[in-house]
Amino acid sequence: MSPKEGGALARKRYSSKQTASSPTSAKQEEEMKNHQNLIRNISSADNIKNKRKKKKKQNKAKPKRYGLMSYWELPEYMKDNEFILNYYRADWPLAEAFFSVFRWHNETLNVWTHFIGFVLFLGLTMANLLEVPQVADLLAFFSRSTPISAVTNVSHDFISGMTTNLTDLKQMTSQDMEFASSVASPEMGVTYWPFYVFLAGSMFCLLSSTICHLFSCHSHPLNLMLLRIDYAGITTMIITSFFPPIYYIFQCDSRWQFIYLGGITVMGIFTIVTLLSPKLSSSEFRTFRALLFASMGLFGIIPAIHASVVNWGNPKRNLTLMFEAAMAFFYLTGTGFYVTRIPERWRPGWFDLAGHSHQIFHVLVVLGALAHYGAILVMLDWRNSFGCDSN
Repeated sequence: MSPKEGGALARKRYSSKQTASSPTSAKQEEEMKNHQNLIRNISSADNIKNKRKKKKKQNKAKPKRYGLMSYWELPEYMKDNEFILNYYRADWPLAEAFFSVFRWHNETLNVWTHFIGFVLFLGLTMANLLEVPQVADLLAFFSRSTPISAVTNVSHDFISGMTTNLTDLKQMTSQDMEFASSVASPEMGVTYWPFYVFLAGSMFCLLSSTICHLFSCHSHPLNLMLLRIDYAGITTMIITSFFPPIYYIFQCDSRWQFIYLGGITVMGIFTIVTLLSPKLSSSEFRTFRALLFASMGLFGIIPAIHASVVNWGNPKRNLTLMFEAAMAFFYLTGTGFYVTRIPERWRPGWFDLAGHSHQIFHVLVVLGALAHYGAILVMLDWRNSFGCDSN
């Protein structure tokens, strides 16, 4: 073989080797590209995951702010007053509902009016338990604003005046003389448990109302349960309001204590059992509920007339009746606002945040309870001075 032919054969072999190895190189390059793409995809997926995690952490660190809604956006169970159009809370978590006490919505003043009332009655209870008369005796406040101090001190002023001016004796009626002589010697001491029963009932009513208005936006089951507790609180306050006046006025006749206190307690139990029905808790039975509560309150007219007749000659009778008349005025006026939904009925949307009927109702309930507290102080002062006839 010539050198020329040998070189040609070598070139041919080299060329065939190159041709045989070229598919392998292309395949390797393709695999490398696929590998690089896979790495890129994995890293990009990791980046996306990291971004999502970071976003979740940021969302956790920044709590969600729940918004207020209109009446038409509410779930059916929360539609109670169609004349209040905006600023509702609905389906809020409990924590968010709790902290909404510091936010402005259409329940803010409902919560605060009765919470302040609860704190006020808690303070009065503690003041009486700790015997702090400057705080507990609201009569001092009322005597500065109304001319009733002369009435509260009739017997004291009369006795002191009798020693200096005998002509005062002529001004005494035979009834005054008979009353003074019949109760001058106390036979039994005064017990305070009816007074504290009233204070406890008032605090329960005001606190249950506060909790109901604050947390009823959480869910339908909780809303229904809190409404029942709220109605039970109102009923309890009405029942316990009867205990001090009936107990102290009829302290010398246990028959009437039993009849009147037993009667109002039975009415209260009937009211609570009736209002346990979910149907009767709905807004369409607003008037029926108001009539139940009003009928319990109006039951007090009977013992009030009886007490007025029995204590006709009592110089503190008129003062007590004045306080109780104020209580009746506040409660009945508040019930009127509750039923009629005035003023928001006249201007829907104008009183969404402040000034609507339920807020006015709350304020009048607290004022009524304070008026009753004043009446009880007069009764306690009377019973501490005069007991039952020793005969």
